[in-house]
Amino acid sequence: MAVARKSRGTRVRHLGLAGRTGTVLLAAGIGVLSPASVALPAWAQQSSVAPDAGGYYATPPPVDKSKKPNDSGKPDKTYEKKTECVQRSKLGGDQVDIKNRPWGQEYLQIEKVHQLMRGATKSVGGGIKVAVIDTGVSAHPYFGGRVESGGDYVANPGGGKAPGLEDCDGHGTEVAGIIAANPPDASIGFRGVAPDATILSIRQSSQNYEEAEKKSEPPPVSSSAPPASSNNPGSQLPPSSQGNGAVGGAADGTAPGQDKGGRQQEQGKTAGTLTTLAQAVVRAVDQGSNVINMSVDNCRSATGSITKGEQELQAAVNYAVERNVVVVAAAGNVGDKCPQNDQPDPRSPKTIVTPPWFSEDVLSVAAIDDTGGVAEFSVHGPWVSVAAPGTKIISLDPAEGSSSLANLTIEGGKDPGPIQGTSFAAPYVAGVAALVRAKFPELTAREVMTRIKATAQHPAAPGGRDNFVGFGVIDPIAALTAIVPSEADKAKPVQLPANLPPANDRDPAPMIVALAGTGGGLVALLVTLFVVHSVRRNRQTASPGRKTP
Repeated sequence: MAVARKSRGTRVRHLGLAGRTGTVLLAAGIGVLSPASVALPAWAQQSSVAPDAGGYYATPPPVDKSKKPNDSGKPDKTYEKKTECVQRSKLGGDQVDIKNRPWGQEYLQIEKVHQLMRGATKSVGGGIKVAVIDTGVSAHPYFGGRVESGGDYVANPGGGKAPGLEDCDGHGTEVAGIIAANPPDASIGFRGVAPDATILSIRQSSQNYEEAEKKSEPPPVSSSAPPASSNNPGSQLPPSSQGNGAVGGAADGTAPGQDKGGRQQEQGKTAGTLTTLAQAVVRAVDQGSNVINMSVDNCRSATGSITKGEQELQAAVNYAVERNVVVVAAAGNVGDKCPQNDQPDPRSPKTIVTPPWFSEDVLSVAAIDDTGGVAEFSVHGPWVSVAAPGTKIISLDPAEGSSSLANLTIEGGKDPGPIQGTSFAAPYVAGVAALVRAKFPELTAREVMTRIKATAQHPAAPGGRDNFVGFGVIDPIAALTAIVPSEADKAKPVQLPANLPPANDRDPAPMIVALAGTGGGLVALLVTLFVVHSVRRNRQTASPGRKTP
């Protein structure tokens, strides 16, 4: 099944060819860090200030908790749909099914993770609520009814949908699918990391919705002027008449965020600001989320001080963690407005991405490709926490009414391309966080974050971390089984099941008699050997031909 977005450039989610699945073996070895080594190195803990540049900030200033925004629960402006929602495409035919497992799922050994969780908890993330703050989540049948309405900061959805359950862009549904999709057909390889978890959908951003333009009074019609019509080259038809109910525009204006910077906040007139993102975080916490996934971010130059919106978001994520909610965010994609941090001094980044910047309270997720190396589009930085697969993604087809999967995207009539981005690496980590919360309910949010970082496959770098993959690629099995030093004081003795026979409390007399008999037999044997040896010696002494003194 494929989906398409029409007008202002067509964008298609295409269920086309299953594609080649590269099966990558999980890297051997599990590293476990001490609590001290989990913290960022000293150079990343301090702001490195460059003279005559207004300051470069590797880490943000301390949290100002007074900046936590009040949740309005509604859009900050009036937004209108200017681009048609994603639609199913006929390219390749609707009968094509994707059966193979995504390479990332194989790499992380998700099938074994599910077996482990079912054996330990009888469920794979059941009872855990993951808030997806994104472009909304469609009620795809593979969610099995486990999607809840959390709120909407874009617009009231039509068609009788609840707030947050319209995904016009098609991004949030794919993200949520990686977390919690559970196809009923066993022949389908794709599965969410936590297929029994509940998704709380909060629509906070959209590139298909833009700020409504103020309508002005039409100029008076002169009696000498010809009537406006489509045959008059000088006339202008109203936007609703320009075809498909949408305004024309450039194809890259409809991009779903696979590249060119990802789901950027405060871009032009599209819906999504740091203020509403902060409000959405507060809302997710107040509605009982255990984990929050944000595959949206804001990228800016590292010069200058922290902005008002950044302060609000920083206070919001701190509010979440202090109330025992794990916050996961995409590290960001390189794009025209988000240059890579490839400067000679890694301590002075030229690009800052939020919310990953607030790494004290956020698990920031970079992307790797199917070679195991860092993906070229993944933004580097001292705030990167861990990494996860972010290329050749297979997830839910987000088109309205679809019950299939998607592995390709077509943007603006271009050739089909793979779905990729740090946006899709983050939900792998959010899913693992949900499983850790289900298996270790006594752990706090910060302890869950520490466990995921401590059990990652650490890079060969000082302190076991670098600016590319942070503490390394996540290792879900290790995160669910390893002993983390920082949790040693919380360890409780566990009574292991014993299959030994019951203790023998019978009369010991038979055993004593048996042992005594055995001892007597040994003594008799020794005496017999001594006698035989003595007789042989005497015979040799008395034999003929032997002279005696």
